[in-house]
Amino acid sequence: MAGNSDPLTPRAKIAVTAGKAVAAASRAAGRGSGSVIGGRVALKLDPDLLHRLAQHLDVTLVSATNGKTTTTRLIAEALKAAGPVVSNALGANMPAGITSALAGGSEARYGVIEVDEKYLVGVAQATEPKCIALLNLSRDQLDRAAETRMLAENWREGLAGSKAVVVANADDPLVVWAASSSPNVIWVAAGQMWKDDAWSCPSCGGVMQRPGDDWFCGECGFRRPTPSWALSGDHVLDPHGSAWPIHLQLPGRANKANAASSAAVAAVFGVPPQVALERMYQVQAVAGRYDVVQFQGRDLRLLLAKNPAGWLETFSLIDPAPAPVILSVNARGADGTDTSWLWDVDYTRLTGHPICVIGDRKLDLAVRLEVANQQFQVCEDLDQAVQLCPPGRIEVIANYTAFQDLRRRVGN
Repeated sequence: MAGNSDPLTPRAKIAVTAGKAVAAASRAAGRGSGSVIGGRVALKLDPDLLHRLAQHLDVTLVSATNGKTTTTRLIAEALKAAGPVVSNALGANMPAGITSALAGGSEARYGVIEVDEKYLVGVAQATEPKCIALLNLSRDQLDRAAETRMLAENWREGLAGSKAVVVANADDPLVVWAASSSPNVIWVAAGQMWKDDAWSCPSCGGVMQRPGDDWFCGECGFRRPTPSWALSGDHVLDPHGSAWPIHLQLPGRANKANAASSAAVAAVFGVPPQVALERMYQVQAVAGRYDVVQFQGRDLRLLLAKNPAGWLETFSLIDPAPAPVILSVNARGADGTDTSWLWDVDYTRLTGHPICVIGDRKLDLAVRLEVANQQFQVCEDLDQAVQLCPPGRIEVIANYTAFQDLRRRVGN
């Protein structure tokens, strides 16, 4: 465990107090949780506040393009078996939001922090984590995050020589390239459904060979490392070869993979796989994701999918056709304003599902569905879409701000 730090400096205490006051004012005004604006104010008053708040914690950072919010929640639940945990459970994953979260963790022993991919290196320098979990890298918000290879290179350079134990997905070549500069890596075979960002070698640019679940570059020899943890069906295999059953309330293969990585992280802190996995069963939903809500007398399951890899995983867990589906896409600042990623999603997987389309960019999505030869209706809003859906539970899939709009509309 990290040693107890000196009490916060007077300046830091003022910064924390001011940040909490601004956050409370933001909530009172109905402008969200206030964590981001509160953190920004606090960091303005004390630029070193994030470092000060993390000093007494054993910190785990979780970063990825997909699954980091859920994995953060699973790890936090597992580590509660060993002591109090502070976490940015609502997903505010840039420095301001992280600072706000840690400001409420003075009594915690562990900090489990989701970090936006672009900010991982800086947050790692500020918080000196004991463990870093790297799950995947794929195309996402191209107007903001740029190319995946650049992110992988940034991680690789920034984490070189890190003292943290890095728990990394052995099935994602970009993650392996990024993590390989670290001296202490635990490899997890967590799988990789979306492969379209990893067909060229991140080391030399050669063509990647992918026989079965393996991968390697035939030109430079860069290859998949041997994992010590693995997802195998409904079980996690630990380094000793023992198989531990996964019992989750969260659906889908992707969440089993998240649980495998989470169990590996928990073991770094001495929490046995059986205990960690049992605690993960407590997680029913994550920031509204996977919640089933009642709206206009219908059951709606709310699903977040914000990039091609996320949509692919989501399609794999929805109810089979002819279950009705509502799709909603926005392109606001938090989503990324470039919607060209829609053309990377295989919407033919929705064949047989009645589809309704809503959101700010519903016409962009309609054009994409037309090209994919899907049957759909463009609707003005959620109310109209629900009225037009045939009987059955409705699967509602939305990207980030569209998801938040839907949660507000259904009162979730």
